[in-house]
Amino acid sequence: MQQPKQPSPQEYQKLVHDTAIKTKWYCTVPKAFLIGGLICLLGECITQFLMGFDLPKEDASAWTSVILVFCSALLTGLGWYEKIAKHGGAGTLVPITGFANAVSSAAVESKTEGFILGVGAKIFTIAGPVILYGTAASVIYGVIYWLAGLF
Repeated sequence: MQQPKQPSPQEYQKLVHDTAIKTKWYCTVPKAFLIGGLICLLGECITQFLMGFDLPKEDASAWTSVILVFCSALLTGLGWYEKIAKHGGAGTLVPITGFANAVSSAAVESKTEGFILGVGAKIFTIAGPVILYGTAASVIYGVIYWLAGLF
């Protein structure tokens, strides 16, 4: 039996370009901007609400982060965050909610494997590299800052 002819790299690129789904950026960009802006607005409203109870801004900001992470994890567990992200795209990747979604979605996907080898092991597939490189970068920046202070 004769093997089918392999397309050249140029033919393959043309095939990919012709069959790829075209994104309507003029629709997706404004929606991402609005959804991301609404998430940030929600965070600011929570902060202002908490400051109304005479909480210092730093404490209100910390509680706002906790509340946003909880809400993101809850919405992920209920399957609603994915529906929001379908319309909001990159706007739902606002750092704190996007990170919480990534961590909790890994846990939800692996719950059938058990709590130890499933959730416990896979929950850090996203968080692990962020924690590792975030910690390493902060140490490097701290050393640079310390060295700069010596001069």
